[in-house]
Amino acid sequence: MTEIEIIDITPDNIADYGVCGYKDIKKHVELRRKIAWFSENYPKGLRMKVLFSRTDGYQGMIEYMPGEIAHRPVDADGFMFIQCIFTGFKKEYKGKGYGAMLIRECIREAEQGKFLGLAVVTRIGSFMAKKDIFLKLGFSVVDSAPPDFDLLALKLDSNAPAPRFKPDLISRAIEYPNGLTIIRSPQCPYSEKNVDAIIKTAKETYNLNPTLIELEDPKAVQDSPCAFGSFCIIYNGMVISHHPISNTRFENIMKKLVK
Repeated sequence: MTEIEIIDITPDNIADYGVCGYKDIKKHVELRRKIAWFSENYPKGLRMKVLFSRTDGYQGMIEYMPGEIAHRPVDADGFMFIQCIFTGFKKEYKGKGYGAMLIRECIREAEQGKFLGLAVVTRIGSFMAKKDIFLKLGFSVVDSAPPDFDLLALKLDSNAPAPRFKPDLISRAIEYPNGLTIIRSPQCPYSEKNVDAIIKTAKETYNLNPTLIELEDPKAVQDSPCAFGSFCIIYNGMVISHHPISNTRFENIMKKLVK
């Protein structure tokens, strides 16, 4: 075993490596939900690779799937869709080219699988990869969505139509005109503990009775009112968070909205 290796995750070994820092199945319901989601979608083409250090263990991952089951509000049929990528729980593993190494592995599989290309959503803000690494590897921006999201693609077939965000993405928030609505998918494990705290605060501090919507399949996620897809918070028809946030962050947002 070399110091760093890329490990293919399957339903049989995912519990051995954990996901995104979660390792204890008994303790973390978010990990159990993620494993169940992964196992359900694995036969449909969902894949995950882990960057594993012999010294420091889990130090990154890339998650990808056919565009037809992408967990973002995109039209990307025929493309391999990169859902999530990160490297470096420890700073020693950042800036070492490991992210590019994971993406190149994904490109290689897309070529072998005869996909039209690869696609990914990035953003300027927090909680998602920035576009720079993808631009360096030949991707280009093909669409954008508010407030700061870009959809990038690397075409393997030059004649393929470019992926796009869903055309009615921006207008979907008005379908939730009253009160607080939290939308989440088990794809993202960072939406369990914080959501429980947010719901408690909404009830006790703001006298709100939040609606929690569980997105159970790709189509439901693709109909999400924000470009992140697998999580958002809506208040009176307006998206107030485009990614999982802490209860403290939620309180700071609400203080500005409820006066």
